[in-house]
Amino acid sequence: MSTMPTIDMTLTGQNIVNLRVDAGLSVKDLQDIFGFATPQAIYKWQHGTALPSLDNLVVLAAVFQVQIDDILVISNAQFLISA
Repeated sequence: MSTMPTIDMTLTGQNIVNLRVDAGLSVKDLQDIFGFATPQAIYKWQHGTALPSLDNLVVLAAVFQVQIDDILVISNAQFLISA
């Protein structure tokens, strides 16, 4: 068995909510920043059903004034690796 890092989508989503609230931004504010026609992508990020793309993570980090590592929640999962 080997341990591999994975992104916890649910906790990452909650982290995005917390960072957004701490920054004093609404979902509509983020929608406008990204130029999205609807807020659906942001809600998916926040609910942990989807992750922001790498370029969107870069923008989120800049908006929240944090590092990308401060947005993502990494956990370790056990994987069976066969030779």
